Amino acid sequence: MLLLASLLEATAQIQKLNNLGLIMQQAITALSHQPIMSIAVAAPVGGLYDYLAGPAMGAVRGSLVMVPFGGRQLPGIVMGPAKGHLPPAKLREVALVIKLPPLSDAMVQFIERVSAWTMAPLGAVVKMVLSQPAAFGRPPQQKFYRLAAKHDKKRLTAARKLVLEHLCNPDLLNDGDFAAGIIAACGISQAVLNGMETAGLLKVDLVSADCPPPVPLCDCDHLTLTDDQQDAARQLRDAIGQGFRVNLLDGVTGSGKTEVYFEAVEATIKAGKQVLILLPEIALSSAWRARFAARFGVAPVEWHSDISPGQKRKSWRFILQGRVSVVVGARSALFLPFPKLGLIIVDEEHEHAFKQEDQVIYQARDMAVLRGQLDQLPVILASATPSLESWVNAGKTGLPPRYRYLALPKRVQNAQLPIITAINLRKTPPERGRWLAPPLVEAISARLKVGEQTLLFLNRRGFAPLTLCGACGTKLTCPNCDSWMVAHRLAGLMRCHHCGHESRPSNDCSVCGSKDSMQACGPGVERLAEEVLWRFSDARFAILSSDTVATPKAADAFIQSVSDGEVDIIIGTQMAAKGHHFPHLTLVGVVDADLGLAGGDLRAAERTFQMLSQVAGRAGRESRAGIAMLQTLESDNPVLSSLIAGDRDAFLAQEATARLTAGMPPFGRLAAIIITSPHEDRLYQAMQQLSASRPHFDSVKIYGPAIAPIGFLRGKHRARLLISADKSVNIQNILEDWLGPIKLASSVRVQIDIDPYSFL
Repeated sequence: MLLLASLLEATAQIQKLNNLGLIMQQAITALSHQPIMSIAVAAPVGGLYDYLAGPAMGAVRGSLVMVPFGGRQLPGIVMGPAKGHLPPAKLREVALVIKLPPLSDAMVQFIERVSAWTMAPLGAVVKMVLSQPAAFGRPPQQKFYRLAAKHDKKRLTAARKLVLEHLCNPDLLNDGDFAAGIIAACGISQAVLNGMETAGLLKVDLVSADCPPPVPLCDCDHLTLTDDQQDAARQLRDAIGQGFRVNLLDGVTGSGKTEVYFEAVEATIKAGKQVLILLPEIALSSAWRARFAARFGVAPVEWHSDISPGQKRKSWRFILQGRVSVVVGARSALFLPFPKLGLIIVDEEHEHAFKQEDQVIYQARDMAVLRGQLDQLPVILASATPSLESWVNAGKTGLPPRYRYLALPKRVQNAQLPIITAINLRKTPPERGRWLAPPLVEAISARLKVGEQTLLFLNRRGFAPLTLCGACGTKLTCPNCDSWMVAHRLAGLMRCHHCGHESRPSNDCSVCGSKDSMQACGPGVERLAEEVLWRFSDARFAILSSDTVATPKAADAFIQSVSDGEVDIIIGTQMAAKGHHFPHLTLVGVVDADLGLAGGDLRAAERTFQMLSQVAGRAGRESRAGIAMLQTLESDNPVLSSLIAGDRDAFLAQEATARLTAGMPPFGRLAAIIITSPHEDRLYQAMQQLSASRPHFDSVKIYGPAIAPIGFLRGKHRARLLISADKSVNIQNILEDWLGPIKLASSVRVQIDIDPYSFL
């Protein structure tokens, strides 16, 4: 009997194993028949990852999903069927499908193309697009109250009667209201509503607490356009809905470019499409927003680093749902998921602030043109000082035009462009220890007497750029960078403008021990303010820099105070050149016009010309004539000569000839390789590896590797290589073939910058 029992038990175990095997076989069979999807995961990794479809069965390209990645759940984008060859048993399953509309195919292509062009990992670009994971879930809910049934008002309290009467109002949408509206209208408390809900007197629906922004109005009064403005506006309006085309809107400062492209914005809104407007600075968007609200009756949706996370969550979701008409933002707004984009505008398109210098390195102006091409929509590039790239693409150097050129050569309201003159500091220098030359001092005094405003421009923050010991010559440098510490006396700090390191100032030298030997060398805007106070003690002055005006709200207050005549002298950095309109400003004094011309920067001359033109353009924007005075040691420099002559086109032609001769952009191609490591020996090893494997092509030149001009930055040692190639060369392919097989130490990081703007 015991033997029989054992046999029966063994038989049962075998049957269980057979059943388990059958179940496993069925599971494997089910897995083998389950679709496999390629997912681009929102993490700084390259390539696509294969996942079993699971709940994403039937999901289309562009669908948003959550997937297991390592030990985390990360968002991702369905890119299509899998192309890998991993067996299904080794694959993980999509966790869930995000209940939002899929990205448009043009948006998915944009992600792929940005990654390919910049050579950034695909996942890093996806992470920029899916930047608001809080928007993926269900939005916050709120109660919407409606009448449950008819009630005998004689048996109700007075407060409850008020609520019922309010909800019987025929003007209420959907025959109901939210708590805030009922409480405000009836003067009751939330407790009354809670009691009526419990008693069954009110029906309650849970609806989203997020309200989409209002649609801009297209029937508001707007300014009368000049003939030039009307012609440009007509061409831009006619371009809406007609496919891809880039328009260079070239208008002198004060010519009303914004009002012109507002006409295209209105046409796009009427067509039921969305508009994206890129601005280079957060502070600029503050003044621009007021103009938009005056034109369209509502403020646009903003997108930049000063917007709260909650507002970004709502905006991102509404943009994807097509419920936002106009977005104005910084360069990152280019990666928002518009489903029905109809127009892109890049205002101040020449600005170098559109170049992203870390993580995914890209030029927002160029990527805006790419997005316009993929979405088949018009792009407007607006500037008073167009970039050489846009100038060449508009056919102004004799090459076939790729962009349509629209000109606004005159200021509105009969205002005249400022007269630009040079002050030769070799002939009329300031007094020793001062920075304002006698002709500029006299001009400021004359403006103060007649109640007009002056802008003193010096593109250098803080009090002094260098502090050194008068006894031993030691320069105060940053411990984390090869750079000087900048004195900021208003904050009582020494700051590194590269890594942000701060320290308390000391008058004693830490190297030689000398007492009271540390000396400030050179001026910043704070030091200039000190001189203004000494020279014009009765004048009201204010400093406009990122240290003093750091947010849109602060910029609003500053601009309003200047417009109201509460400031006599503005002392500003490059922020002062950013499109501001100061009606009483008639004099601009550039303290150091040579500041940006030194060094080996490819675009140094172009950047200096643009900045000085823009800051000079702040003067005389209304009925009073304006003048700009440039203090310089090189009055015969081609940049300054062209400015003084008012011949921008001659400068651009000269710059184009120089670039063409050298094979530099926009006539050639450049790429930079930046190598960094916290260990100097590992950096040199990496430099040797790259040097030993460098490719050789007739149409490609490779310079370096060499230690970077700033060889130590943010605690890491740095080296650079520069690759120059003909326009026809696919420089990305060369870099991929060269760098792909190289295995560097784990502590070494390599970054690629296509078309670099910084050479530090």
